Amino acid sequence: MTAAMVGWAHTPFGKLSDETVESLVARVATDAMADAGVGPDDIDEIVLGHFNGGFSKQDFTASLVLQADDRLRFKPATRVENACATGSGAIRQGLKSIAAKEAKMVLVVGVEQMTTTPGPQIAENLLRAAYLKEEGDIPAGFAGVFGKIAGNYFQRYGDQSDALAKIAAKNHKNGVKNPFAQMRKDLGFDFCRTESEKNPVVAGPLKRTDCSLVSDGAAAIVLADIPTAMAMKKAVAFRTMQHVQDFLPMSKRDIIQFEGCREAWSRALGAAKLTLDDLSFVETHDCFTIAELIEYEAMGLTKPGEGYRAIHEGWTDADGKLPVNVSGGLKAKGHPVGATGVSMHVVSAMQLAGEAGDMQLKNADIGGVFNMGGAAVANYVSILQPLR
Repeated sequence: MTAAMVGWAHTPFGKLSDETVESLVARVATDAMADAGVGPDDIDEIVLGHFNGGFSKQDFTASLVLQADDRLRFKPATRVENACATGSGAIRQGLKSIAAKEAKMVLVVGVEQMTTTPGPQIAENLLRAAYLKEEGDIPAGFAGVFGKIAGNYFQRYGDQSDALAKIAAKNHKNGVKNPFAQMRKDLGFDFCRTESEKNPVVAGPLKRTDCSLVSDGAAAIVLADIPTAMAMKKAVAFRTMQHVQDFLPMSKRDIIQFEGCREAWSRALGAAKLTLDDLSFVETHDCFTIAELIEYEAMGLTKPGEGYRAIHEGWTDADGKLPVNVSGGLKAKGHPVGATGVSMHVVSAMQLAGEAGDMQLKNADIGGVFNMGGAAVANYVSILQPLR
């Protein structure tokens, strides 16, 4: 362990029309430092996760974090981008600076504002996380990419529409307890399973309830090296954080295996000297319900093709043997791309610090986070544990 989260902040996710990228960044940066009990003078480095991809005209955003406080001026500040895993990429950059002893304390912010962009352009922007040379003409944008993945999965392993609807229903039920969630409504299995005017088919076998939400929002954490963290009022340490990057073209991979996800989980559990059974919960990247289903298999919860067992048998429910997405996940919480990875770490830190409120699990002591960019291209796994 080289670093720990010692403070964090999180805005509500949703349509935040009164906010801007700049105001969101300044808000969570200020709140995270206050939560850690530190000031701008204590911060050695700043890392901003911001995908953008056309959502914001302002495309040089690292220095916007300095707007939180004039005393941040002249601190090193860098923007990181790695598609939907941008937030985790920013965290990893902060961890590397601490491991290299370039910094003792790093402020990491993730942000995105998506809802001010017209719908067709949103789809176009998100599709940039795919391999445009081969996948750029897939109908329905990035939903079409995962619709194709779902169709291929169904062809190999059978129709899993019931499993996908149960995943959606689980995550919406969990989201009711999350004060940051964009959609705090228990939709139920029947609504998620049934095609309707309010739940139309979007792409392939995927319906609207199978797709994460277009969102605005931001989250931030303060990272500190272990000696510094030991003196703080709270500290959630990284036992490890592993990053695996896979080929961008789906044609070069068996896309329904999520091999990069599997490799990242294998490396993370190996580095932490743990098994999946040691984890109290997992926050995983459910950009689409088919992604969560395949991730059950990739993390080793079930054999390939048997991910349905985890949801049908209640393993991943909040009271199951491995709760998954107690926060509601991207499905209910929302998915402001650059903020997502930081958000996943914040809600996990809250669990491990006993600050999760209505979401709180009993005796949560080790958590896992999987954040993915593209179709299992950028893969990050963190294993988290309270420092004391």
